[in-house]
Amino acid sequence: MILHKMAFLAVILFFLISSSSVCVHSRETFACDTKDAATATLRFCQLSVPIPERVRDLIGRLTLAEKVSLLGNTAAAIPRLGIKGYEWWSEALHGVSNVGPGTKFGGVYPAATSFPQVITTVASFNASLWESIGRVVSNEARAMYNGGVGGLTYWSPNVNILRDPRWGRGQETPGEDPVVAGKYAASYVRGLQGNDRSRLKVAACCKHFTAYDLDNWNGVDRFHFNAKVSKQDIEDTFDVPFRMCVKEGNVASIMCSYNQVNGVPTCADPNLLKKTIRNQWGLNGYIVSDCDSVGVLYDTQHYTGTPEEAAADSIKAGLDLDCGPFLGAHTIDAVKKNLLRESDVDNALINTLTVQMRLGMFDGDIAAQPYGHLGPAHVCTPVHKGLALEAAQQGIVLLKNHGSSLPLSSQRHRTVAVIGPNSDATVTMIGNYAGIACGYTSPVQGITGYARTIHQKGCVDVHCMDDRLFDAAVEAARGADATVLVMGLDQSIEAEFKDRNSLLLPGKQQELVSRVAKAAKGPVILVLMSGGPIDISFAEKDRKIPAIVWAGYPGQEGGTAIADILFGSANPGGKLPMTWYPQDYLTNLPMTEMSMRPLHSKRIPGRTYRFYDGPVVYPFGHGLSYTRFTHNIADAPKVIPIAVRGRNGTVSGKSIRVTHARCDRLSLGVHVEVTNVGSRDGTHTMLVFSAPPGGEWAPKKQLVAFERVHVAVGEKKRVQVNIHVCKYLSVVDRAGNRRIPIGDHGIHIGDESHTVSLQASTLGVIKS
Repeated sequence: MILHKMAFLAVILFFLISSSSVCVHSRETFACDTKDAATATLRFCQLSVPIPERVRDLIGRLTLAEKVSLLGNTAAAIPRLGIKGYEWWSEALHGVSNVGPGTKFGGVYPAATSFPQVITTVASFNASLWESIGRVVSNEARAMYNGGVGGLTYWSPNVNILRDPRWGRGQETPGEDPVVAGKYAASYVRGLQGNDRSRLKVAACCKHFTAYDLDNWNGVDRFHFNAKVSKQDIEDTFDVPFRMCVKEGNVASIMCSYNQVNGVPTCADPNLLKKTIRNQWGLNGYIVSDCDSVGVLYDTQHYTGTPEEAAADSIKAGLDLDCGPFLGAHTIDAVKKNLLRESDVDNALINTLTVQMRLGMFDGDIAAQPYGHLGPAHVCTPVHKGLALEAAQQGIVLLKNHGSSLPLSSQRHRTVAVIGPNSDATVTMIGNYAGIACGYTSPVQGITGYARTIHQKGCVDVHCMDDRLFDAAVEAARGADATVLVMGLDQSIEAEFKDRNSLLLPGKQQELVSRVAKAAKGPVILVLMSGGPIDISFAEKDRKIPAIVWAGYPGQEGGTAIADILFGSANPGGKLPMTWYPQDYLTNLPMTEMSMRPLHSKRIPGRTYRFYDGPVVYPFGHGLSYTRFTHNIADAPKVIPIAVRGRNGTVSGKSIRVTHARCDRLSLGVHVEVTNVGSRDGTHTMLVFSAPPGGEWAPKKQLVAFERVHVAVGEKKRVQVNIHVCKYLSVVDRAGNRRIPIGDHGIHIGDESHTVSLQASTLGVIKS
């Protein structure tokens, strides 16, 4: 009997090992199969040959029809050369997603780790966390590729600026600050791609270039929108994250957007694609259109008279890959009509095929490659789930805590009423462009781990169209030691194709909150799920609501993270990556108005903390802790000399053009002492702002550095930040030129400030 059981176990073990092996390497070799004698000896398959030569050899073997068949996201197979078909479109905004056709869940890959939505993760202001998440996502992506259910080219992240609080896709972005967005882009991309510039773990893509931040508002949609943008705003706001993504993140791809910029579709603008991305920034990769953008510029925007002209204009402008069928359908005729040369098509293929070779797709057997060992066991691991929880904890923001109402106590708050349309949220917590999560812990489930819960939704959904469920919610609050209201938005309110018309809570949510707060026996905690800001001025002013928490869309582990924050197992350290405006901010402010700076003649108030100085619900960078930190600027120079290459001047205000300054090693080093003077260990998010010398074109202040530091009770830590003068203390004039203002710059860290004077022997003058 024992022998039979051992034999049975041996058979099972053999089956599992065999199955695991099949699952890891179930994908057929994409190209250059060593078992294929007809292609294994071809020059483009020789690993000893430099990639540029391999690419040229491959292109030289292709017919024009074969070349064109590779210009779309669903690239055709070339059987005679042993090349399989490939789907370029996969997504990994905050975890491997099945939004694009390149990735499919099922079988031994039923799910992937779903991290918090980007706007939430960015609230951590933790660049090392962002890179760590990228590494986890790329591990899971590679595993799924090996299993034949995923791609290697991921059209993420979205690094557009959250210019307008109504934008439905603001949740996908790193917020309103260009430097934060750029730092996020570079960090996440490095995590995804790895740090080997010649090889790629997966290929990331920063999108959507450029000035894209409107989906569907008041009858204007992204397919028809012409963003009229000044050179100044392009240079100092909209292009910053993309430039940093290319130059600091070494991203393998940029996606151009649907909209026009100053009358030209971005995907057909050589000044944007060839001149800026390719030549000025030095993109080492490919440029892809947003899906059907080339068709849109012909069919919807009527930018060209014929489809062949649209294909030719796009490729000649620098587009390498079309998400859609348009280039595949019309490029051959464009060549026949002499609108396009075959060499233009070759140039596009050089960029796409080079990326595929850097990914190892032409290196033969997957198992022999650096990431060939990754499989089902490397997806949804405990470590990955733990990082998702940590990301949510770090990104949650404590907005209000009157009288230290938080954290709650399991001893004093034994019964908690959990109320609200998002109180049992699961899928809502992962936002958009998500995949299938490994599992969920809802807010009510998380809180149940600390106390007995009384659960009443109060509203059927976030639209909260009636008060039928209010009475039960009020009764629950009356009988509980504490009440947690989990309110806010979801994808039915803010999403791709769906911009908001209001910043207020939807429907009767505000009424529910106020009625419950008035009746509650114990402290009332308002928890908000949303991507964009919400005007909750009523709750901020209500003494019956002593604490407010913003959870964003906190990912698959969101419920656990919220409960850990509420009960003090985790100390909040997140900061808002966007301004929370009052509803009145929207008065006379169309989304279509692109100006970042105030336009007093039009009564346009300015956008983001850099240019808006009106009333706010909560400012950019706001976020409380359960402990208290103090700052002291211990050491910083008072004067920084700037060596100048030449002289440039016109009308008013002294400055040096960045291109005329010797920028190498031109850095402002600031040493800051951070002391925890509270009663709990905590992590402090230190934001460093600069206020440049005056000028109506300059921002009021701008973020120049940020650091996250853990400080124990009573401990003092010294933090050094190095501020690159040319990058971060410069401003942009009206002509779009980046300049360093000469004179006193204020450096502000919390309540501490320091003045540093930038001086030069040869001065230029800012154009007004």
